[in-house]
Amino acid sequence: MDEKDRLRDKLEKKERAEEDRYFKKRDEELLARLRASQRAAGEDEVRELARDRCPRCGARLLTVKHHGVAVEECPAGHGAWVDHGALETIAQRERDSWLGRYFYRPKPVV
Repeated sequence: MDEKDRLRDKLEKKERAEEDRYFKKRDEELLARLRASQRAAGEDEVRELARDRCPRCGARLLTVKHHGVAVEECPAGHGAWVDHGALETIAQRERDSWLGRYFYRPKPVV
């Protein structure tokens, strides 16, 4: 009878150990998903805070029109930023300049 009790105890311990491993693995997976979602939310928040700001001083960029092209400028004079559409507009006007040659250079044949 004593041997049966020891065997039952061993089986119960094994069962508990397997159960503990299962729940530990599940908890780790849940924590990993939670951390990933929190990281993504934090990155989105930082991206939103940095949107339309000067990378040097953090000031809010001002939209200014120069010759019909919208340019984002730092109010402290740290730089100006132009999007792709504005660059194409400038390049069309300045076909003979370096910018126009950059945009309208012959494409390499592959």
